[in-house]
Amino acid sequence: MLDGTALKTIEDFTKRYDNLYISGMHYRMFAPSDQKRPPVNFNTRIYSNMLIKTSIPYRNEGFYNDDTDLCLRILKNGFCTAIFYAFLVDKQKTMVVSGGMTPHYQGDGRYKMALELQQKHPDVTTITRKWGRWQHQVDYRKFKKNKLRLKPGVVIPEGVNNYGMTLVKLGNDQPTGEGSIPSDRSFGELTV
Repeated sequence: MLDGTALKTIEDFTKRYDNLYISGMHYRMFAPSDQKRPPVNFNTRIYSNMLIKTSIPYRNEGFYNDDTDLCLRILKNGFCTAIFYAFLVDKQKTMVVSGGMTPHYQGDGRYKMALELQQKHPDVTTITRKWGRWQHQVDYRKFKKNKLRLKPGVVIPEGVNNYGMTLVKLGNDQPTGEGSIPSDRSFGELTV
C-alpha cells in the first residue's frame, strides 16, 4: 500500500485528540507476522517514523536517540504517543547502511548512545546488552496512566471507516470481513 492511505488513517486518528503529540508506524522488523499485536499501542517510544504535532513546545534534543528522548519528555508531562502495528514501515536496521549516524554507533558509540539516554532519564532507563551490543532499556509502564483526550467538539462517527482498504489473510485472496482481524495471524495484509 504505497498510496498514502496508511498515513491519512494515522493522521485522522491523531487529529482527534488534543494530547496525542506523536504517532507513527512501528518497524516491520519489530513486528513479526507470526505474533499477534494490537492495531495500535499507546504511550511508548516512536522511532524515526513520526507524525509530530508541530504546535507542541518540545523539540529534538541530544545527539543520540533524540526520538526516544522527545517521546519520554512528552510522556513525563502527561501527554500521549501512539505507535501503529496495523501499518508498518520497512526501515533498514541501524548500522547496515553507510552514512548518517552509522559512524557514530561504531566502536563505543552504542554505549555512548545508551549512556546519553540513561543520563537524561535515569528514572526509566537502564543500560543493558542485547543482541551482542550495548543498548538502552526503557520502562514505559508508568506512562500507561496517560489517557487520550478528545478535542472539544470531536464526535467519532459510528461504524468503521476502512478508507477503501480490505483486510486479507496472508496467502489468501478472500477478505476476512469488514473491520475484522484474522485470529490465526497478526493482521494479514491490507490492500487498497
